[in-house]
Amino acid sequence: MEQEALARLTEKLQKTFGKKQLLEMVPMSRYTTLHLGGPAQLLCEPSGTEQIAAALSAAAEENVPVTILGNGSNLLVRDGGISGLVIHLGDHFSEVGEPVPLPDGRYALTAQAGATLQKLCNVAADNALTGLEFAYGIPGTVGGAICMNAGAYGGEMKDVVSVVTAMLPDGSTVAYSNEELNMSYRHTRFMDESKGEIITSVTVILDKNDEETIRATMREFSARRREKQPLTVPSCGSTFKRPVGQFAGTLIDQCGLKGYRVGGASVSTLHAGFLVNDENGTAADYLALIGAVQGRVYELTGVMLEPEVRIIGEEAPLELV
Repeated sequence: MEQEALARLTEKLQKTFGKKQLLEMVPMSRYTTLHLGGPAQLLCEPSGTEQIAAALSAAAEENVPVTILGNGSNLLVRDGGISGLVIHLGDHFSEVGEPVPLPDGRYALTAQAGATLQKLCNVAADNALTGLEFAYGIPGTVGGAICMNAGAYGGEMKDVVSVVTAMLPDGSTVAYSNEELNMSYRHTRFMDESKGEIITSVTVILDKNDEETIRATMREFSARRREKQPLTVPSCGSTFKRPVGQFAGTLIDQCGLKGYRVGGASVSTLHAGFLVNDENGTAADYLALIGAVQGRVYELTGVMLEPEVRIIGEEAPLELV
């Protein structure tokens, strides 16, 4: 990409974003739960849909590629970093509204895409609304959870989502119903179509229940995670999708790969489905570990594991703006 175009984009965005909202050459290790990855050439943190639209418009004018980032919990950025503009939807874009009663006795709860699932679950529990307990502890944003139909403990986002609002590159918005999202295991329409849509808000439909019952379930799921998952070391959660009729972690364990290491990355000894960055590894280490695990499991079982983690970025180091 031409450095002149990126410089012009930076100048345009400086008129829209504050100094703390617009960063150059920022390491992605700060923005991913794996704590690795090269820098983004330019990163902005919108506080509203107007700023998102302005960033998309300016990037389109300069023909600069755009990458959308949430909590970075299911993301591996290569060591070369991310070319172009990263739009980070995080704390600046994380409001959760008040529950709205519906005629059938249920309640609608709407959150901006940058809100964490943890925050949305707590707001639901505060209002004695049930249905999101499965999501408590999933380390992602609401937008990211919708994009990949995140789930755990028998629940998925498709079970509760009602409407998703997204912004198109031209700044216009579109609303999708549950049926229009084409949701299945770790899949939605946003993974199929390259329209450049950005999820801006999500509405879920929840039922009333006893708050203590809801929180007891949340505590139980949280305890299970702490017991079975390596939550104290950097990871992206489950690295591989679940093969049909099997479990990735079980297959990896059966192949004797617990503790297997490539550089600073290894297969967790607590849960083989988690590949962790436990010794300040690089993206190259982690990618090599993924490949080694895939190869060994395929050799011994005939199953080719498919990464669940999204892999983006450049191999070669990027230049300053």
